[in-house]
Amino acid sequence: MNHELSSLIRERILQLIEARQISLTQLARDCHMTQSTLNNLINRQSSSPTIMTIKRICDGLGITLSEFFDTDAFDRLLPSHPQSESKPD
Repeated sequence: MNHELSSLIRERILQLIEARQISLTQLARDCHMTQSTLNNLINRQSSSPTIMTIKRICDGLGITLSEFFDTDAFDRLLPSHPQSESKPD
């Protein structure tokens, strides 16, 4: 996972917990995750959260994966491997 995407994921988690006025500790409980796992993700010690980790966070926040990634920042994220232009037949 590239650094930019990992940063966006961290920022999105922090944005969501701030909007809900909950702590990382409460989110960890709600997600059935250890506090250290969530702290490692937020404090950049874990650079590549899996989709299942993000899904568990979404479940704890009561949102879907679509809602998690539905931001302008994720929309602007460039593909890490741009597709080559297709040539006409």
